[in-house]
Amino acid sequence: MTFFMLTATIGIPSLMVYLQHKWASFRFLFNILGIIAAILFSTIAATAITNIILEDVVFMTTIHAVFLNPVFLITGAYVGLYLIYRFIMITIHERDKPSTL
Repeated sequence: MTFFMLTATIGIPSLMVYLQHKWASFRFLFNILGIIAAILFSTIAATAITNIILEDVVFMTTIHAVFLNPVFLITGAYVGLYLIYRFIMITIHERDKPSTL
């Protein structure tokens, strides 16, 4: 399982870089999906934390119940992959620029 996750963590952002390089419309799509995923991910996390504080039930099972939410897991996974994709894009962009030092 670890090998699969490591391979996906490297492979999916690399595929995203390739697709956005080949078709510019993918760049817009990946950015929009990143915005939506970040909003959903943060809203679910904030709602779960707010409910825990308001109900004054700070149990480990209550706090970790948010990990059972499939939308939270999917959006969190996309945000992670999207960040790696953006780091690759920044690295490529900076590689092409001359050093200013």
